Amino acid sequence: MLPRETIDTAQIPNGEELTLISHGRDFIIMLGRDELMGTRMQFSEEQLAELTIAELEEPAPNILIGGYGMGFTYRSALRHLPENGRVVVAEVVPEILEWAEGPLAELTGDTLKDPRGEIVICDVAALIDDANDGTCAKWDAILLDVDNGPDGIVRDGNQRLYSTTGLGKARDALKPGGVLAVWSAAPDHRFSKRLKEAGYVVDERIVRARPNNKGPRHSIWFARKR
Repeated sequence: MLPRETIDTAQIPNGEELTLISHGRDFIIMLGRDELMGTRMQFSEEQLAELTIAELEEPAPNILIGGYGMGFTYRSALRHLPENGRVVVAEVVPEILEWAEGPLAELTGDTLKDPRGEIVICDVAALIDDANDGTCAKWDAILLDVDNGPDGIVRDGNQRLYSTTGLGKARDALKPGGVLAVWSAAPDHRFSKRLKEAGYVVDERIVRARPNNKGPRHSIWFARKR
């Protein structure tokens, strides 16, 4: 049996510690004893971007992604991005980008140099607030994959993203008809209800973790601004 080897650790601001682990040819990012993501199961995170972009009518969408992780959602967004579109990723842990350019460089490829994309070291909530106060343009889509679901397990501050107030701020940061997409490791009927109460038209889909229709079932909410 292949051993797991720790490559590096990183402290989440106002949160726990992340650990980057290698397991044979695969890599895993752990939060304590919980597996946040790994290279063996990335399909649903790629679908988060692909399916969201398919929902957009804007020919050159302005897309915000909360959380870089291993870059699955970001790379998928770049692959499916219409011409002249733009993707901004908000990531709070600087070491995540060091891993992307270091031990995960083969996985990353040259995507961090893509002129259509930008990685910003900040809380995604700050960029949502900037759109609301006019500091930056409104978004055609906001994609959230900063936790394992609509619960602030990675850092306490993330909880506000999924609150009624946070969902309202995300709605206001979207252009008319824009989409808030939230990835989750499991269903959450209370969150579905909260999205509807916040004024969204909600479509929840179940996506497998692997493209061969195997692996765990993950949930993605597509919440469209009325």
